[in-house]
Amino acid sequence: MAPGIAIADPRIGKLNIGNRRSPTSETAADELRRRNLELEEQVREGRRKEEEMRRELDRTKERLRAAEEAEERICSELGELEAEAMAQAKKYNRRIKALSDCLAEAHKIISGADAVGGGSEAGRIRFMADVVPRQGTAPATVRR
Repeated sequence: MAPGIAIADPRIGKLNIGNRRSPTSETAADELRRRNLELEEQVREGRRKEEEMRRELDRTKERLRAAEEAEERICSELGELEAEAMAQAKKYNRRIKALSDCLAEAHKIISGADAVGGGSEAGRIRFMADVVPRQGTAPATVRR
């Protein structure tokens, strides 16, 4: 039996003509190079956009952190203001109660004086000045 010869590429023959590039293979190689350059440019552009988006994300994170800190400060200040408002409201309520008590006492005294024989108008005014406390002071004791 005769030995067989295997040829990997049918274009390669005895004259070694297949090593030359045909015009179609050069066009295909040029097309591949051009396509490769386009893809490399797209990769560079994608990386540039990715980096830009990463910087934008970092800026947004910083703005978010600043907004959260501002929210915490505002909440803290609001809590302090609410506590101050409650203390002030309690103080005003105590003042109103004290004034109401003084007014009730004055009405009792006036009603008692009218029943006995009627007091003078000047006496009533002087009495009210003694009974109604000034702001920031405790109610005066009623003198009889």
